[in-house]
Amino acid sequence: MDLEQARFNMVEQQIRPWDVLDQTVLDLLFKLRREEFVPAPYRSLAFVDMEIPLGHGESMWSPKLEARCVQSLQLGKTDKVLEVGTGSGYLTALLASLAGHVHSVEIHADFLKEAEARLKAHGFGNVSLEAGDASRGWANHAPYDVIVVTGSLPVMPDSLPAQLAPGGRLFAVVGDDPVMQAQLVTCASRGVYRSENLFETSLKPLVNAPQPERFVF
Repeated sequence: MDLEQARFNMVEQQIRPWDVLDQTVLDLLFKLRREEFVPAPYRSLAFVDMEIPLGHGESMWSPKLEARCVQSLQLGKTDKVLEVGTGSGYLTALLASLAGHVHSVEIHADFLKEAEARLKAHGFGNVSLEAGDASRGWANHAPYDVIVVTGSLPVMPDSLPAQLAPGGRLFAVVGDDPVMQAQLVTCASRGVYRSENLFETSLKPLVNAPQPERFVF
C-alpha cells in the first residue's frame, strides 16, 4: 500500500471537497500520520471514508469529520482545550498540534493507556489525559477556550457551554438519528451564547450523554 498516495487521496477526494480549505489544517493532515493512531487490525483502512472500530462499541471519526471539526474551531497557540472522549488519540493530536494545551478526558481506561502511548511516541508534551466522565463538562481546568465533544448529544446540556471562557468555541453533534446537527457554540460573553448549525451528520451517542426530559403518558 502506498501510504503517501492514500493520504493524498484522502485529503483531495474526501476532505477538501467537504469544504475543508484551511491550508493549516490540510498541511497538518499530511504531517500527522493518521495510520499510527488506528488500531493495528484496521490500519489498512486508515484513509477510508468511514468510522473505524476502537472497541467498547466506540469508533474513530471519519477523516472528513475530524478535519471539518478542527477547521471550524480556528484554534490558536494559546487556546486551552477540553476534549470529551480521547478515543484513539488522533483528534487529540490534531487539536494539540494547533492549540496551547489539551485536557482530554476518557471513560475507558484501555483507550487512555493506548492513546497516551501514541501521543508520547509523537512527542506531544502539551496534552493531559484524565480518566473520568466529562459528559456534563470537566470543572478541573475550566474555563476553556475550546471544547470538543466526540460523541453525539441528544440535547446540549447547559453545563458544557457554561465552561467556555468569553470568546470560547464548543463543537458538538446534537440531536437524534437519523439526522443530527454539528453545532458550533460561541461564548459571546459570560452567560451569552451563539449557536450555529454547520452541517448534518450522524454519530454514536456519548457515553452517559445527558438526556432530554421525555413525556410519559
